[in-house]
Amino acid sequence: MRRRGIALLPLVLPLLAFAEIVAFISVAHAIGFGWAILLGGTASIAGMVLLRREGIKGWRRFQAAAVEGRPPGPQVSNSLVGLLGALLLTVPGFVTAVAGLLLVLPPGRQLARRQVERYTERRMGGAVAGDLFGARHVRVDTGDPVVIDEEPGRPSQRTPTAAIEGEVIEGEILR
Repeated sequence: MRRRGIALLPLVLPLLAFAEIVAFISVAHAIGFGWAILLGGTASIAGMVLLRREGIKGWRRFQAAAVEGRPPGPQVSNSLVGLLGALLLTVPGFVTAVAGLLLVLPPGRQLARRQVERYTERRMGGAVAGDLFGARHVRVDTGDPVVIDEEPGRPSQRTPTAAIEGEVIEGEILR
């Protein structure tokens, strides 16, 4: 999968450059050339400031989690998303600035952080993700329980059973 992403890089970069040129021309036409340059420069400077701030804040959160014995994953993934957003803001251009702004603002950051955690869980497995990000939340199917009947020489059949009666205990699964 990693090789496929690298293989697409020579195609993606010229498309991004073309999109940036079109976006700059559109913004310059709408607000004026000088204002477009000023807006692009402001976004780059803001990205540099945020890059420093997010890096320092992320490192401090990581250290605090390590000292308290908490899993450092949520702080690390949140900081990585913030750093990526700040880096995209630093790159000159309006398309990357909008993408970076979406990653820096809280709703976009939370969505991207969840995606980073899911990707990590798929690549490394649930046990490692649990160590990194803490206890995982699981969804339980509340449909009718099903029993699978398997007899030699006969295909398996799924038959619903009656619901299990009794007290339900909610909690987290830990090692």
